[in-house]
Amino acid sequence: MGDRALQKRKYIVERAREVFLKNGYRTVTMKDIVEVCGISRGGLYLYFANTKELFEAVLEEEYAGAGALPEAAGSRNRTPGEILLQYLDGQKRVILKKKDNLAAATYEYLFENKVSGKNNPVKKQFDKSAAALERLIEEGVRQEWMVCEDAAEAARNILYALEGLRVTAQTTGLTSGDVDREIAYIMGTLGLEVKGE
Repeated sequence: MGDRALQKRKYIVERAREVFLKNGYRTVTMKDIVEVCGISRGGLYLYFANTKELFEAVLEEEYAGAGALPEAAGSRNRTPGEILLQYLDGQKRVILKKKDNLAAATYEYLFENKVSGKNNPVKKQFDKSAAALERLIEEGVRQEWMVCEDAAEAARNILYALEGLRVTAQTTGLTSGDVDREIAYIMGTLGLEVKGE
C-alpha cells in the first residue's frame, strides 16, 4: 500500500472510531462510515470488507497508543516499581475516561462476534501486556525491588483487576481516589509502597 493509500486508510479508521464511539458497535453500518468519511461505498470497500474488519482496525490503532509499559530508552534510569507505577497511572487515566472510551463498543464487538482466542484482538493485547508486565515483575524481583513468587500469575491478576476497574468505572462509577487505592493495593502485593497514600 502506497503512502496515499495508507493515509486514506488511516483517515477512514479515525473517522470510524468516532462513529463507533458515538453509536457502539452493533448498530454501525458501512453506510454510516461512507457518510462520515465522505467517500463512495466502493472506495470504502477497497480498504475494509465489513464493519467487523473496520472495528478491528480501530482496536489495533487504539491499542497501539494505549498506555503500554515503557520498556525502552526512557525507562532505563527508573526502578521497575517506578515503571509499574507510571503504567498504572496511565491505566488510571483510561479507566476514568467517561467520554472518548470504546469500552461499550468493544464488549458489543466481542459478544456479537464470538471471536476465538487466536484471532481476538483484545486477547492479543491482554497477552502482550501480560508478557510485558511479567518481564517487569521478574526484573523487579531480580533487582530485589519487588517480592513475587509467580510473576506470570501476578501480571494476569493485575490486568484482570484493571479490566474490572474499567467496567466498574463505566457501569457504577469510580472516583480517582478509588482507583488510587486499587493501585496502592496492587503495588503492595508486590512489596511496593506508593508514596503519598
